[in-house]
Amino acid sequence: MSSSTVVVVTGVSSGIGRATAQKFAEKGCRVFGTVRSIARTHDLPGVTLIEMDVRDQTSVERGIQSIIDQARRIDVLVNSAGVTLLGATEETSVAEAQALFDTNLFGVLRVIRAVLPQMREQRAGRIVNVSSVLGFLPAPYMALYSASKHAVEGLSETLDHEVRQFGIRVALVEPSFTKTSLDLNAPVTAATIRDYQQERSVVATAIQENVQKAPKPEGVATTIVDASLGAWKMRHTPKGEASLLAKLRRFMPAGPVSKGLRKTFGLA
Repeated sequence: MSSSTVVVVTGVSSGIGRATAQKFAEKGCRVFGTVRSIARTHDLPGVTLIEMDVRDQTSVERGIQSIIDQARRIDVLVNSAGVTLLGATEETSVAEAQALFDTNLFGVLRVIRAVLPQMREQRAGRIVNVSSVLGFLPAPYMALYSASKHAVEGLSETLDHEVRQFGIRVALVEPSFTKTSLDLNAPVTAATIRDYQQERSVVATAIQENVQKAPKPEGVATTIVDASLGAWKMRHTPKGEASLLAKLRRFMPAGPVSKGLRKTFGLA
C-alpha cells in the first residue's frame, strides 16, 4: 500500500486508535491521527497529528479541512474515538447519557458529515466505525454505552445504503474486551443507589478481571486495517472472543446466550 492512500483515524492518543494509526503507517499509508490535545500526546512515527475534538462541530470542520488541504483527498476514515460509563441505568443521569452520546454517536456523525463531501467528490472512500460486541449484545451496568454502540450500528448500516452509489462503503468493527485504559479506568455514574451497590461492585470487578486478561489492542487494529483496505463486508469481529460471541448471538437460543453473559459479568 502506497502513501497515496490517505487515512484518518480519530482518537489516536491511546488504545485502539493509537495502535490502528501505527498499523496503517506500517502499511505505508499517509496517516492523519486526531487528538484533543497535541501537547499531551506522544508522537506517533509516520502519523501526522491533528488537534480535533469530535464533540465540537467547529473543531471537527477545521481539523478535517486541514487534512484535505494537506493531502487533497481522504480515502479511509476510521472513527475510533470513544468513551464509556459504568453504572445502573437508573443511576445514569440524562446529562451523563448526553455526554456519552456526544462522543460515541454524535462525534461519529460530525466527522462523517465533514468527510463525506470530499469522498463524494472523489467518488471513492471507506468509512470504518469502531463499535463493540455491545453493539449487538447487552451488558449489565453499561446500558448507555451499549445503547450508543447499538446506535452506531444502525447508523452505519443505513449510511452504507445511502453512499454506495458514490463508490463509498461503510463497515463496522466489533471488538470484545481489550486491554486499554478506556476500560481499565472506566468512569462511573455520579449518583449511586444503594440497592444496586452489591451487584454493581460484582460487575465492576468482573469487567476489570476480563480487561486485565484481554488481548492488547494490536489485534483489533489489524482487523480495522483489514476492514479498511480489504474486500468490503459490513461486520468484522477480531479473532477470539469477539468472533465467538458474534456466532453465539446468531446461532444460539436467547436463553443460553443470556445465561452466558450473566456469568461473564459475575451475576447469578
